[in-house]
Amino acid sequence: MKCYELQGPGGIEALALVDKPVPAPGQGEVLVRLSAASINYRDLLTVKGGYGARQKFPLVPLSDGAGVVEAVGDGVVGVAPGERVIGSFFESWSAGEPSEAKMRAALGGAVDGTLSEYRIFPAHALVRTPAHLGDIEAATLPCAGVTAWSAVVKLGGIRPGQTVLTQGTGGVSIFALQIAKMAGARVIATSSNEAKIARLQALGADVTLNYKASPDWGKKAREITGQGVDLVVEVGGVGTLNESIRATRIGGTIAFIGVLAGAPAAELRLPLMVMQQQRLQGVTVGSVEDLQALANALALHQVKPVVDRVFPFSEARAAFHYMSSGAHLGKVAIAIG
Repeated sequence: MKCYELQGPGGIEALALVDKPVPAPGQGEVLVRLSAASINYRDLLTVKGGYGARQKFPLVPLSDGAGVVEAVGDGVVGVAPGERVIGSFFESWSAGEPSEAKMRAALGGAVDGTLSEYRIFPAHALVRTPAHLGDIEAATLPCAGVTAWSAVVKLGGIRPGQTVLTQGTGGVSIFALQIAKMAGARVIATSSNEAKIARLQALGADVTLNYKASPDWGKKAREITGQGVDLVVEVGGVGTLNESIRATRIGGTIAFIGVLAGAPAAELRLPLMVMQQQRLQGVTVGSVEDLQALANALALHQVKPVVDRVFPFSEARAAFHYMSSGAHLGKVAIAIG
């Protein structure tokens, strides 16, 4: 089989296409012939050396993949050859609360990922692909989709009639918009690109704000709602946290996910967060159970992920470069099969 390996700290150009034997599934394991994978910002950081001395080499990158069951090992029940499946981000986190043990083995980080023609998965870490999704679409769910699900539904607790603010047009933010709309919420979405703002509106955003034209977008979101939003899906990190605090209502939640915006321009408004009894909730993907819940919701509402561009397996490096450019809206995927 062919797979890509990051063989050292050389960035995107250090990705090498190598040949390896097709592995055989052992007890409780499943061999999946991968059809598609998708790239997350975390994968880009990994390839560019963002994990420093903790980085595993060689490493097959990417956490998200979908395909078809090729063979099953002894003791596997409920999964059969020919079935379409999605692999979970954390193979050891089946359900329940997170723990060090459950979160130790993340695909494309601590263990080899999905940029490969075949991969062995534990049977319990697989979820059947919803019938209305193609494998490219299914391959976008494990990281970005589950992160957004955890932020909006599992940890954010959003209910019909509430208001969610999303930032930008990356994979997590677009999924958060779609999931919030499925939950019956109103969505305020931000972007700095007017063409992307038009796409956000087409996807169902009720209000859009250009954060370059309105750098005080948090204040504007509070004015629009009259009291502030119930939930901010915070992907910028400390660089956007001040405006997120301004946008959030008393008693509201900021789902803290990303580090895209770098350092804050001024002192953080943490006293305001305290005075308004806001909750800062860290979000790191989720469990196999969460992936199943997301798949069920998408199937019920017949919602499809937004895939910006699909690259062939032979052009995987180009896919990383495109992701790095920030030109995408939604997900960047790689067709393997």
